[in-house]
Amino acid sequence: MVLYRDEAIVLRAQKLGEADRIVTLLTRENGKVRAVGKGVRRTSSRFGARLEPFMFVDVQLHVGRSLDVVTQAETVGPYARAICEDYGLYTAGAAMLETAERLVEAEREPAVQQFWLLAGALRSLAGHVHAPGLVLDSYLLRAFAVAGWAPSFTDCSRCGEPGPHRSFAVALGGAVCSRCRPPGSTSPAPETFSLLAALLAGEWDVADASDVRHRKEASGLVAAYSQYHLERTLRSLRMVERDDAGTSRAGGEA
Repeated sequence: MVLYRDEAIVLRAQKLGEADRIVTLLTRENGKVRAVGKGVRRTSSRFGARLEPFMFVDVQLHVGRSLDVVTQAETVGPYARAICEDYGLYTAGAAMLETAERLVEAEREPAVQQFWLLAGALRSLAGHVHAPGLVLDSYLLRAFAVAGWAPSFTDCSRCGEPGPHRSFAVALGGAVCSRCRPPGSTSPAPETFSLLAALLAGEWDVADASDVRHRKEASGLVAAYSQYHLERTLRSLRMVERDDAGTSRAGGEA
């Protein structure tokens, strides 16, 4: 039996048989791994609750023919409960997990930057450090930058002319000058460009002080940018709703 140990974030869990579960993990050293948690759906399971989406765990697995098998799991970051109890946090977190699974497509290829980026975003989300929508948009921008699709919010993304500029073109990678501006480009407010740049750079003092209308405009651009580069719709992103405070709502206060 070949055993290995790694830190992991649970991206997805699926039922298998009467008592087992297949979990998709984003691990620190081994990238994306799919594994079986045997008997984890039984109430007597020692670590079933630790293999739920959003959990940050230290796991031991043994290598299987098609799927590995989880033999131990210890909690590192118990984020699932805090996130799942709040609709705004849950929908933002679900969009993060889906994005991470899409961006790290190949299994067993290390994606250390993506791992730590997601871990930090979930910790911030569970701790109510910033508005969920801001955490989500910052995560999406930075995750795509790590994947090689870094947007530009100051200089022209096509010719490099120093900005600021007034137009945004998703297909060209962000801000565009008047000469490079293609038909159909949007014209966000200057404050929206500043917010997007702050979210990408992690300048939270600027992001937290932003106005709700600029947050909503920024979120629309981030969603369009994400879906363009993934070449498909993020199902969970459609569930994220913004309220007047820039957080999320589902029929009442979250």
